[in-house]
Amino acid sequence: ERHESCNLLVACLVISSVTVFYLGRHAMECHHRFEERSQPGGVLHLSNLSTPFVYNKDMPLIFIGGVPRSGTTLMRAMLDAHPEVRCGEETRVIPRILAMKQMWSRSGREKMRLDEAGVTDEVLDAAMQAFLLEIIVKHGEPANFLCNKDPFALKSLSYLAKIFPSAKFLLMIRDGRASVHSMISRKVTIAGFDLGSYRDCLTKWNRAIETMYTQCLEAADKCLPVHYEQLVLHPEKWMRTLLKFLDIPWNDAVLHHEELIGKAGGVSLSKVERSTDQVIKPVNVEALSKWVGKIPADVVRDMAVIAPMLSRLGYNPHANPPNYGRPDPKVLDNTRRVSTNQKTVLK
Repeated sequence: ERHESCNLLVACLVISSVTVFYLGRHAMECHHRFEERSQPGGVLHLSNLSTPFVYNKDMPLIFIGGVPRSGTTLMRAMLDAHPEVRCGEETRVIPRILAMKQMWSRSGREKMRLDEAGVTDEVLDAAMQAFLLEIIVKHGEPANFLCNKDPFALKSLSYLAKIFPSAKFLLMIRDGRASVHSMISRKVTIAGFDLGSYRDCLTKWNRAIETMYTQCLEAADKCLPVHYEQLVLHPEKWMRTLLKFLDIPWNDAVLHHEELIGKAGGVSLSKVERSTDQVIKPVNVEALSKWVGKIPADVVRDMAVIAPMLSRLGYNPHANPPNYGRPDPKVLDNTRRVSTNQKTVLK
């Protein structure tokens, strides 16, 4: 009897062990499937795609930003010309939702209320990932590399790098005097900028670019600062540098974006964005020094104090006009063609 009891006990232990093993394994599989389902992302089934387009927070997203009127539209148009990249028009909603998230985080009282309601940082981060992904993926055609161009989104560069670990960032930098002259002369409304005052706009430019540049440096190998002037003067050199940084193979199409505007798989432009009439032209140096002689004398005198970021970014605040460098021969040819075409239109 004792022998039978021992056998029965061993049998029970074996059955119990096997049961626990399978239940544990099943629980792990359920947990894993739940985690997979809870990850932001999805699958697009499109008739023109042979396989479904899968997207998630770990995909290689590209964010282009900077102070408005700093060449962000040109940058995204040149990238859009690449057959493996899709940027598309500004979404407008992305920088706004990021600004709201930033506001919630900065307010201690608001954060406490959200935490009390169970709306923790983890919940908000997952919601932001899902929202931004849906906007970026679905406002245009799918591509191997998706990019977003909303200039002020890079005010939240550090946060974007946190919630999209594989993302890379291109910070467009332009001489603040040129950016401000462009927004004032073209009447480009930007929240918080007084277009009636060069001094105010340069002060706001300085604050905005400092915020973005500081975060870009902190992001180290995830962020590449690109000077608009150098991109325009030496487009091939900079596009090669840039595509290498993004791990995207070289394609000559990026040097001829104007030929792909409005074409399938090419460059889609918005009818309401203020830069559209400029990026339909080939890369040229027309706009580099238009600001010279247009800024009030008292502002020119105080430039180094009003906009200290000019010096930090490599611009001489006392040079009028500055020496940005000599353009490549191809860019000179483009500039001559643009000038000739404009004279023909005026006639």
